Amino acid sequence: MAKFSDIKGFAFDLDGVIADTARFHGEAWRQTADEVGTTWTPELAEGLKGISRMASLQMILDAGGHAEDFSQAAKEALAEKKNHNYQQLISTLTEADILPGMKAFIESIKAVGYTMSVASASKNAPMILDHLGLTNYFVGIVDPATLKHGKPNPEIFVRAADLLNLNPAHVIGLEDSAAGITSINGAGETSLAIGQADVLSDADLNFASTAEITLVNIEAKMT
Repeated sequence: MAKFSDIKGFAFDLDGVIADTARFHGEAWRQTADEVGTTWTPELAEGLKGISRMASLQMILDAGGHAEDFSQAAKEALAEKKNHNYQQLISTLTEADILPGMKAFIESIKAVGYTMSVASASKNAPMILDHLGLTNYFVGIVDPATLKHGKPNPEIFVRAADLLNLNPAHVIGLEDSAAGITSINGAGETSLAIGQADVLSDADLNFASTAEITLVNIEAKMT
């Protein structure tokens, strides 16, 4: 883990970190699971966090024993239908949906000169940030369509550091999923987890909720 004084930028996951769009993903994927005949469980919902759309669909099909029941074209149609349902849900987002403390944290780190990027597996990240009124705080958003590998591969967080023109060692990555923490660690960044410490135990820094995340609290955990 880097020293706090070495940190120059932050790379944010989006779902469950900046806003609770994860609940919309969950609802849209539950609709998909019902359509293909897979039983929706809390374990399945947790496993879908942080991974790509097609990987999520495959996990749902595998969970129900339906991996061989759909052609590639049919899978792509299911994924597109899920995305359409999801976009309808997220169109209702406003600044009020930003998770507790995150608007203040983002404003505070920008005010003192840190740069920020977004490392989300969601292709809808630009739309979500726009609805939340946060677009102008970020230098850039990694386009998941340009990546060869999804989380837990480190590629997305390496690219997030590239957007900031920073060595990964000078970046803190924020995530709420185990796959995301593995991605951050693999990229050589300092990993900050939001959620249960026992579940996200590989993280360098752990916070139970977004409301606890401030520069002061981060510095305290890094000294």
